[in-house]
Amino acid sequence: MVDITNLKFDDKGLIPAIVQDFNSKRVLTLAYMNRESLEITLKEKRTCFWSRSRQELWRKGETSGNYQHVVNIMSDCDSDALVIEVRKEGPACHLGNESCFEFPVYQTEDSSIFSIDGLYNLISDRNVTRPEGSYTTYLFEKGREKILKKIGEECTEVVIGAMKGSREETVYELADLCYHAMVLMVAEGIEMNDVRRDLPHVMSLTTKLNRKL
Repeated sequence: MVDITNLKFDDKGLIPAIVQDFNSKRVLTLAYMNRESLEITLKEKRTCFWSRSRQELWRKGETSGNYQHVVNIMSDCDSDALVIEVRKEGPACHLGNESCFEFPVYQTEDSSIFSIDGLYNLISDRNVTRPEGSYTTYLFEKGREKILKKIGEECTEVVIGAMKGSREETVYELADLCYHAMVLMVAEGIEMNDVRRDLPHVMSLTTKLNRKL
């Protein structure tokens, strides 16, 4: 049984819960829990909150199907706030956005944050919208054979860069290969989480092979 007796709920019986994507580490939403909703979350391994506006329990995904499967729950040093890492099904925001935090208030000029998931989402959008003049659009319109050919070319260029001992060239070509691999993923309907789920199996296989050696 998980001990939550040390957690400090406020005078309304609530504790703030920051929900974070376990894979991308992106903050998805800020919600509140009372003791009952936290106990339900722990029991069902899916997020359940307390709706302050409706004054009732709110199981995330109950009506939308966008469930959040709990991986980790951590409290802060004062035991009065939680971070909940989840694997999500669908958007976190009721507006249909991946995260509730999509509206900039202040940004410096160099604040744009790159992420693999962000690139994958951009490529997915290109596949749907097919904007004219986009190289990604060109690849999707040419089809699977063209995409596979480009991946083959990029693999060769990675090998050439490494054989020349050029770190800069190898890094550049690896980035190019990653991009084209994600184009293939989108074309084949493979999601980032599909690959993430398989990576532990690769690690497990490697460990077993090392033991055999």
